[in-house]
Amino acid sequence: MAAHFGRRLRKGAASTAVAAAAVAALSASQAPGVAGEDNRPATAEATNSVPDGTGGATGNSPYYTDLPPLKSPAPSPSAPVGTPVSRGDAEAGIPATVLDAYQKAAAELRTSKPGCNMPWQLLAAIGNVESGQARGGQVDADGTTLHRILGPQLDGNGFALIPDTDGGAYDGNSSYDQAVGPMQFIPSTWAWAGRDGNGDGEKDPNNIYDAALAAGHYLCRNDWDLSREADLHSAILSYNNSQDYLALVLNWMEYYRKGTHTIPDGTGGVPEHRSDQGTHSIPSPSPRPTQPPTTKPAPKPHTPGDGDGGNETPSPKPPTPKPPVPPTPTPTPPGTPTDLVDHLTGTGTGKLTAMAGDAFTERIGVRAETKVGKSVAKVRIRFTLTGDTDATFAGGETVATVATDAKGVALAPPLQAGEKTGAFKVTAAVVGRQVKGVDYTATVTERVADALARTSTTPLTCTAGGEFAQQVQLKATYRGVAADKVAATATVVKSLLDATANDKGPYFKDADGKPVRTLTGLRTDAKGLLTLPKLYADDTAGTFLLRVTTAGGATVTVPLTVEAAGSPAVPTPDPSTSSGSPTPDPSASS
Repeated sequence: MAAHFGRRLRKGAASTAVAAAAVAALSASQAPGVAGEDNRPATAEATNSVPDGTGGATGNSPYYTDLPPLKSPAPSPSAPVGTPVSRGDAEAGIPATVLDAYQKAAAELRTSKPGCNMPWQLLAAIGNVESGQARGGQVDADGTTLHRILGPQLDGNGFALIPDTDGGAYDGNSSYDQAVGPMQFIPSTWAWAGRDGNGDGEKDPNNIYDAALAAGHYLCRNDWDLSREADLHSAILSYNNSQDYLALVLNWMEYYRKGTHTIPDGTGGVPEHRSDQGTHSIPSPSPRPTQPPTTKPAPKPHTPGDGDGGNETPSPKPPTPKPPVPPTPTPTPPGTPTDLVDHLTGTGTGKLTAMAGDAFTERIGVRAETKVGKSVAKVRIRFTLTGDTDATFAGGETVATVATDAKGVALAPPLQAGEKTGAFKVTAAVVGRQVKGVDYTATVTERVADALARTSTTPLTCTAGGEFAQQVQLKATYRGVAADKVAATATVVKSLLDATANDKGPYFKDADGKPVRTLTGLRTDAKGLLTLPKLYADDTAGTFLLRVTTAGGATVTVPLTVEAAGSPAVPTPDPSTSSGSPTPDPSASS
């Protein structure tokens, strides 16, 4: 569709031609090199940045085409020092809640994805083009739109064909998808891109805080750095795959960068022209006039007795009609590569297992094939993670779309295990075609250690009824590397052969100060170190055993020696004395 620029007849424009020239100048100055040669949108194959094959975030739904005012909201460079910054035309005002949502989303992205360099003005530009800033700021105090903002149903009738993916949960349409909310996400994209931007525990595409944060993360994926022109253009085109859309968003972003101001919610203007409307205010170039035909008109047919003095001839007989020639059938255009796919097959991926916090060593892959087993290239495959774990693809996303290569193979991005153990599923499906997908099961196991040792060789000794001066510290390793966040258990056991907890001898104290001889829930630190709480001794003398075991089976047994009270062996230091001399035992004989 061609872009339709609505508010072009500005004050001071003498004619439509003047307005058109002004708009052309604005587009050229603010977005050089971004519009297509003939102002037509790019096709779906024009860029690899569209993430799911349905036209980006919006399904290539219609958008508002009104350009920003020709007058910049910033003062003239020649204005005297101290001249107040002009607020510019009304379009420079953004409803307060909507502007707050854009700025908070950009602030969150500066922390979570600092390399993206997200400007809030980009979110504002897209929000204006998609919904006119939530239709002039028609939102409640929490940022939810007062009325649903829906695009047309994407039924293939002048728009993309996207059958229903959400059962009508977001758009109320159980037949076809529609773009939803102030940032116009289609339900299939919102399902994986949605975010909770206002902290209410919900991901609502009708809430400007949720939608703005989702749009920010969507534009920051693929490690795009929006301070780079190429990445910025790729990100915008991934939102709506049209060169006209790209030029329009860049114009509004530049306009907001020059100055803007807040206005009360509900008082903003709403754009007047959409990309699916037929009104053009910039006339198309007229074709070059052609010369009138130079052939003479056919002579008047001579009729017998017409008095013109010529030789009279009989009237010609009417020509015999020829039989009609049947029309040549229009050849059916060849199908897209996606239309050729009959099924997917796995590419022999091995066992998918990784320890918590580690990257999976195996890559998931599928091959797109025709009915006779021939590979199909340039087919978009969507990989989706489901299950009760926090595993993701590299980059932190749970959905990734990859095009098949010349051999018909698509490899998913590397998988990264989170901290939550358990099994999850990865499903590979063809984007835009209902064929049987391929499921993989992956498992995240707990962190383990294969070796455990004390960090000190000093014997652990104390007097009966006292406390051990040194705390037990151990280091866990896995394949020679420090094993962090590994679970461990410590128990004062009865003997080398009997691992049950002893009912006498050294003990730990629980939160209430009561003796316990088994500790669970222990975990090594970032350096693989495990420091146990202080140990105490009851009145029983002898040698006891402390056994520490980690997940993965690493075990160490530490001897604990308790001397009889009054023994001159190794006294227990008294923390109340500065000299460290032993405290006399009142029960010892003199």
